[in-house]
Amino acid sequence: MIKAKIVGAGGYGGVGITELLLRHPETEIGCLVSLSDTGRKMSEVFPHLRGFCDEVIVSPDDPKTKEAYDVVFFSTPDGVGMQAAGEELERGARVIDYSGDFRFNTLEQYAEYAEFIGLDPVHKSPALLTETVYGLPELHEIGGSQMLVGNPGCFAVSCIMGLAPAVAAGIIDVKSIICDCKTGVSGAGKKPSAAFHYPNRYDNMNAYKLTGHQHVVEVEQELSALAADDVQITFTAQVVPVCRGIMSSLYATLDGQTAGEVLEIYRDFNKNNPFIRIQDAQTPASIADVRGTNYCNLTVDVDARNNRLRVISHIDNLMKGQAGNALQNMNLMFGLDSGTGLAIPGQYP
Repeated sequence: MIKAKIVGAGGYGGVGITELLLRHPETEIGCLVSLSDTGRKMSEVFPHLRGFCDEVIVSPDDPKTKEAYDVVFFSTPDGVGMQAAGEELERGARVIDYSGDFRFNTLEQYAEYAEFIGLDPVHKSPALLTETVYGLPELHEIGGSQMLVGNPGCFAVSCIMGLAPAVAAGIIDVKSIICDCKTGVSGAGKKPSAAFHYPNRYDNMNAYKLTGHQHVVEVEQELSALAADDVQITFTAQVVPVCRGIMSSLYATLDGQTAGEVLEIYRDFNKNNPFIRIQDAQTPASIADVRGTNYCNLTVDVDARNNRLRVISHIDNLMKGQAGNALQNMNLMFGLDSGTGLAIPGQYP
């Protein structure tokens, strides 16, 4: 069995990977770590886990955290993983980090990201940047030799997968890309704040971080690699009054292709990607279709009047945008089928 440690177990990302590991046939949870709720059972913090995960949450300095584990998930903010991942790797663990700490391979790339969002541009473990891989299995090879993965951001997953086939095929003007993205409130995390207090969120929506969202850098990095050109996007993030899910409406000027031709390009690009589902504009689509799943549903359409590509990308921000994608990475790192513990339908209604 694969023995797992979850750092940041008390947050949405932590409980999300806990839920997935509990039904994974090849794993067991060995340690739950958090700065809050220490000394309490996981099932006391999250009562729906009663009888399924009654493990006691420990603090980062507890001796149990120093034991050897096969995989460590860092469901933590920027700056935490870069200071602790090295020690875990030395103990032989594979590490999957949810933050931006390991999404980049060079100091220059990390510094660009950090400065873009107002963080310290000095990486605390620079030697590890050459060992990490951007954890989007649909674009990057992740196998048994990989020890460190930087899990992508939720908006980034929805935008990159929605645009990658068109960019790789060279059928759009990469200078014309617009990403209009809406997310559920859970994307802000578990910690309460005035902005996400129920009366402020109910029957309300707003755009935010217009001067620089943290996921823009990784979207541009991945698309630029596919285009072999410098890609800069116009990106707008918005919060809408739903719990979970992301809908990204993606636009770019086409090189004259028809809807049928573009659909074929998208299907061919994703023929070996089981969690990417392609559909045409006549097929109904909503975030409810992917809720609780690791799937990314892409509605591919062409606005023929304006010669414009239009892709509507739906993901569950806490699954394909976070814990589900992390488990997909873990499966590949241990030589398992990528869908182990993940090939499940969502819930309806």
